[in-house]
Amino acid sequence: RDIMHTDLVTVREDTDQEEVARLFAEHDLLAIPVVDEDGRMKGLVTVDDIVDVLQEEATEDIQKIGGSEALDAPYFDTPLPRMVRKRAGWLAALFVSEMLTSTAMGYFEHTIQRAVVLALFVPLIISSGGNSGSQASTLIIRAMALGEVRLRDWLRVLRREAMSGLLLGAILGAIGFLRVAGVGVLTGVYGEHAVLLAVAIALAVLGVVLWGTLVGSMLPFLLRRLGFDPASASAPFVATLVDVTGIVIYFLVATTILRGTLL
Repeated sequence: RDIMHTDLVTVREDTDQEEVARLFAEHDLLAIPVVDEDGRMKGLVTVDDIVDVLQEEATEDIQKIGGSEALDAPYFDTPLPRMVRKRAGWLAALFVSEMLTSTAMGYFEHTIQRAVVLALFVPLIISSGGNSGSQASTLIIRAMALGEVRLRDWLRVLRREAMSGLLLGAILGAIGFLRVAGVGVLTGVYGEHAVLLAVAIALAVLGVVLWGTLVGSMLPFLLRRLGFDPASASAPFVATLVDVTGIVIYFLVATTILRGTLL
């Protein structure tokens, strides 16, 4: 009685396997007793058992982040029709969502007709926002899976990612400004207002990257709050969402800055 431990770490039969894995990592255990509601021992979970669970959970999260439903079997053991079915749902949803990008561009058709040069930078703008959003969502999803970030940390993450988005946007915006202004001044390809165009591109990139970072970091929290798996905030989904809104941000910034010159 004098040497026994009474502060045992135990789990119930219905405890989620991710929670069990977290307890193993947190307490550096080799085994955890499984007890019923009365505290009677029903079995034992060993560290060997949990290694398989960790691999399974990590694989599932990676597949979801990539924009696919989790496969039930190894890659080569999954029948082709089932694999297509697992991947087609998200691809179809993303395809339909991407149609909103063309709708958004159609809304600014008059602006594009007056300054065709703006259309040249659409891929640059939307890819910057999509990449920053995908990057942020992947970081937060993984941090949630490891227990480093919890639902109550959303405001702290928001502040941190807002600062990250501003800094990243400033870096990419500066690169964009130097490229557009440099080429425009040296070659004249962008006309007499090349520097002003470069300013518009730089500010648009800053805004889109900031927006993408905020969306990518907050979407996993929203899904967790609604009871869904945060990994469902897949990188392709975040990129598609930011693509549509990025178009709007880009043309609003360009219209404001270039009014009276190119527009």
